Amino acid sequence: MALTERNNISIAQIIIYTPALFIAVWLSFKHGFGRSAGWLYLIVFSLARLIGASLQLATIADPTNLNLWIGAATVQNVGVSPLIMLELGLLGRALGSIRKSTTSLVTEKRLRLVQVLALVGLILGIVGGTQSYTDTGYQVSDLSQAGTGVTIASFVLLVLCTAAVAMQLSYIEEGEKRLVLAVGLSLPFILIRLAYSGESVFGNNPDFNPLTANVNIYLGMAVIMEMIVITIVEAIGLTLHKVSNNSSASVTTGYHEMGGYRSH
Repeated sequence: MALTERNNISIAQIIIYTPALFIAVWLSFKHGFGRSAGWLYLIVFSLARLIGASLQLATIADPTNLNLWIGAATVQNVGVSPLIMLELGLLGRALGSIRKSTTSLVTEKRLRLVQVLALVGLILGIVGGTQSYTDTGYQVSDLSQAGTGVTIASFVLLVLCTAAVAMQLSYIEEGEKRLVLAVGLSLPFILIRLAYSGESVFGNNPDFNPLTANVNIYLGMAVIMEMIVITIVEAIGLTLHKVSNNSSASVTTGYHEMGGYRSH
């Protein structure tokens, strides 16, 4: 059986995200799983893309298996929330650098709240996605719309937090300023990816329907945008120095080295 364009995209995702996963794991070990939640979400995102692509390719051998189609589409459609949580993790590390010398409008607690909001959007998207597919076709569920709405709200808050942290760029240690650069460069691509999700959930355009999507639009607005973001983040991550235990500050998860939450 000849491969379709969608199959070719899935193969490309496996080729790209396999090394991306290994880099994400290496970055997490280098910077620490507990202190660097952003890298942990990089692992989650890479795994999601590998699983989604594998499920999509599995439909070649079993094209009538609805569960494979549902699984592949659901995993592919919830990619924005992990990206947002990844960016929040990077901001958290930059914020830790700022707080060594001054206070900030953005706090670890506020970043955690945005991260929780993005997580809620992720959960709603997964549950809603599984409810959107039936034997008769695809119908967007209320939970899917709610999940996308929450994700949009978390993205807006991410932009505001990034702007606030960028305004205090002079207080960030020299080697850590590139964190803000990585987030700032990623935001336009995440916005395009979010626009694709929004149209697929709130619009009625069949080109954005997960089952009948225009492959070129999907490739340009979703797949490539995600790959660019991951490339930016991992490229910056590879240049960062490991923060010592004595000088590290809590990131978005808000944990100290002893495991407790920072008080505010």
